[in-house]
Amino acid sequence: MGRAKKGAVMAGDRSSAILIAGTSSGSGKTTITLGLLAALRNFGLAVQPFKCGPDFIDPGLHQLACDRVSRNLDLWMMGEAWVRETFAVARQSSGADISVIEGVMGMFDGQASSSAALAKALGVPVVLILDVRSAAESVAAVLKGFETLDPEVAPVAVILNRVASPRHLELVSGAIRRHCRAEILGHLPQNIDFAMPARHLGLFTGEEQPISAEALAGLAATISAQVNLPRLLELAAGAAPSPAEVDPVRHERVEVQARIGVAKDRAFCFYYEDNFALLRAAGAELVFFSPLADRQLPEGLDGLYLGGGYPELYARELSGNLGMRQAVYDWAESDRPLYAECGGFMYLTEGIAGDDLGVLPMAGVFPVTARMQKKRAGLGYREVRLEKDCFFGPVGAVLRGHEFHYSVIGKMPSHIERIYAVNSSVNSIESREGYRRNNVLGGYLHLHFGFNPQMAGEFVRACRPAGNEKK
Repeated sequence: MGRAKKGAVMAGDRSSAILIAGTSSGSGKTTITLGLLAALRNFGLAVQPFKCGPDFIDPGLHQLACDRVSRNLDLWMMGEAWVRETFAVARQSSGADISVIEGVMGMFDGQASSSAALAKALGVPVVLILDVRSAAESVAAVLKGFETLDPEVAPVAVILNRVASPRHLELVSGAIRRHCRAEILGHLPQNIDFAMPARHLGLFTGEEQPISAEALAGLAATISAQVNLPRLLELAAGAAPSPAEVDPVRHERVEVQARIGVAKDRAFCFYYEDNFALLRAAGAELVFFSPLADRQLPEGLDGLYLGGGYPELYARELSGNLGMRQAVYDWAESDRPLYAECGGFMYLTEGIAGDDLGVLPMAGVFPVTARMQKKRAGLGYREVRLEKDCFFGPVGAVLRGHEFHYSVIGKMPSHIERIYAVNSSVNSIESREGYRRNNVLGGYLHLHFGFNPQMAGEFVRACRPAGNEKK
């Protein structure tokens, strides 16, 4: 196999794109994607990363590898029109030589939000990560199945992962060449010296710097030595991205109409980059602050946005920051807009409890306690229909998002409004969520504004101080 030589000059086409899919979760997609991002960057290419699906953690790791903000692409949660627009705008605005999309789970897992569906919708070729542990010639049958299940999106190439020996590589490669169409771009040995630390919601976040520069450099060197990067670029140049209708108004700078404080640190780091972009396009100035380190809210704010993350891991520090807890409580009592989701919502409860925590007091806006448990409490896509007017829109507006958490809350008192009717994407079970007290809206759902871009404008208008009527 041809490999990129040290010092080789490599060029990408700005329409170039590739999607890295896997045969299953755990096949090595994230490790190999990070290695590819770092290796391509080392060759002097501008690489724009994307993540298929609703995941928050992988995009942060992508940024560590190539120093560019990664964007989510999720056909169900965002809608196909917004996926196309995000893909087109991010590639154009970043001046990328190549776009690399990391898939989700197995290539065909996830129905409308699968890697295969995304590759087909965007016209992007697929490289499949083929985990060859404990198999030899049978690997060809697996690849053949991926090629024939949907010929329109058959993998153009494979990278073999966890190869045990030269003889193992010979057996696997021979069977693939005899029976399959996809070419082999390279392989990684079973004993690669790289590990991804993990915990209950997945991998560690980019904010926590879980991968050292030395480890990334080593991974990039391994990828450069073992994978034919020039050929990967040739395949990526064959991408034929579907046209996107881009609304320039949603991507141009406008006069600031409201200053919105955004909690962002190690405890609160789960945000969709599109949400920030849409808020800015609607006239928001985003002011980032840390509930861990800052004692008070920034001055001159008109609204607050508390995203998700790992407040349970930093519960003692959050609880001990009395100044910030009081500032957030006072804000909520002032009837000014505050939106909180998942971890941010937990911070607004009376406290976070767990076997090793006791009950650590939080901001106390909602009269319940969030208790951590060992089993998962919620996972999956959710569609929301507003049953009451709120700062995201009128009754009947439809929003979409995702839920993933291990904590549960006690029974919310009946006097606290529920303004969401929530439906799972996989069944007809409907529940009520979106808890509102004063002008505070909180719950476990992570909403993606791209499915209904007007909601960002509605929120900015609700935050806009009296007398500021700029359009």
